[in-house]
Amino acid sequence: MTQNTRQVDVAVIGAGTAGLAAYRAARSAGKTALLIEGGPGGTTCARVGCMPSKLLIAAADAAHELRHTAAFGVRIDGDIVINGREVMDRVKRERDRFVGFVLRSVDGIPADDKLAGYAHFIDTSTLLVGTTRVEAGSVVIATGSSPSVPDAFTVFGDRLVVNDDVFSWDALPRRVAVFGPGVIGLELGQALSRLGVIVRVFGRSGHIGPLTDPAIRDYANATFSTDFALNANAHIEHMGRDGDEAVIRFVGRDGEPVTERFDYVLLATGRTPNVKNLALENTGIALDERGVPLFDRDTLQCGDSPIFVAGDANNVLPLLHEAADEGKTAGNNAARYPAVAPGLRRSPIAIVFSDPQIAMVGARFADLDPARIVVGEVSFEDQGRSRVMLKNKGLMHVYADKESGTFLGAEWIGPRAENIAHTLAWAHQMQLTVPQMLDMPFYHPVIEEGLRTALRDAAAKLAG
Repeated sequence: MTQNTRQVDVAVIGAGTAGLAAYRAARSAGKTALLIEGGPGGTTCARVGCMPSKLLIAAADAAHELRHTAAFGVRIDGDIVINGREVMDRVKRERDRFVGFVLRSVDGIPADDKLAGYAHFIDTSTLLVGTTRVEAGSVVIATGSSPSVPDAFTVFGDRLVVNDDVFSWDALPRRVAVFGPGVIGLELGQALSRLGVIVRVFGRSGHIGPLTDPAIRDYANATFSTDFALNANAHIEHMGRDGDEAVIRFVGRDGEPVTERFDYVLLATGRTPNVKNLALENTGIALDERGVPLFDRDTLQCGDSPIFVAGDANNVLPLLHEAADEGKTAGNNAARYPAVAPGLRRSPIAIVFSDPQIAMVGARFADLDPARIVVGEVSFEDQGRSRVMLKNKGLMHVYADKESGTFLGAEWIGPRAENIAHTLAWAHQMQLTVPQMLDMPFYHPVIEEGLRTALRDAAAKLAG
């Protein structure tokens, strides 16, 4: 087989969010760079992640609001009709627009800087892509991740789907079981339920979304359980397939076995970095038990090698803005190797686009020492603006250092959490104290006044 050779300063494996950022950073540093992509492109966020899920959620929110106008004295005569084909048609049309934006940006990259195919390592700086041998000064792994599928679920055959598959549906199914009440499971499970699909969400160990604060987690569990069938600590006795139906037997709330049938089982139990087929064993770099490279979290370098790993491929913070930051760091360090330097790490921020929304900023409760913090609390159930809008389900905890009063983080469920989260993330990154945050302006009447109540509670505990 004839083999041609390409020589380049930086080879980037993967043309998603992290890969594109790494490529641009390397080129901006004056280095030659090659972007290698074997898949469809378009980024996980645009194709099967944040954007299509928000389109489905938007349709679900519209249906939910129509059903809940009577409390305001506004009544809708007649039935509310949800056309599943029209819902999914808009999801796919808008999804394709978002993917198109990304693909057009890739199309703008010079042809000589792109190589189609799947890369395999020959050694730490040499790759084989089809019949092309790529000799690079350094390599950035930005191959993204894929949904994990434990062996036990393969019994469902083609009745088993992951979130990638949901956005290919032409219409909405009648019954769906969701395994995993994490970010994806909560968002899609609630959205499907509000669109008229019979949904049951199964979890384990009581975990809800990314929450680690027991009080917030318990509140979220109780809140979502009134909206759709949620068992966050499910005991599954049997899973099987009968014709075109998935059959699940589980222990019901009364302790008795329950058997239910579903059109599909949506698996949302986590994602796995796409590194299995890279032949990393040829590089000599250290790998963890899953075969993922061990790397420095600040520089993204694997040991002292010329290999860097960024974005979902390293499975640290699988979020688009984090992938972009990491891609830039990896690209810069790959360009200046071996003179690497720490890249930008912003204050952590995570949002679940459920209703109510869930958000986390800064340090997680699980990572804090309870003896060294105070916890400020607010319930949104009687918060003024929230109650006016009948969006008054929510509980927030803010955490502050007991000695310095510095704001450390927050976990909560509540209305418009996505907006409050940004305010808190900025405060956290600026290392503000609770008194300094309370000196900031709060308009009236706004939901953010609930945050002020929590901060006042924390300030009182600091003073005491």
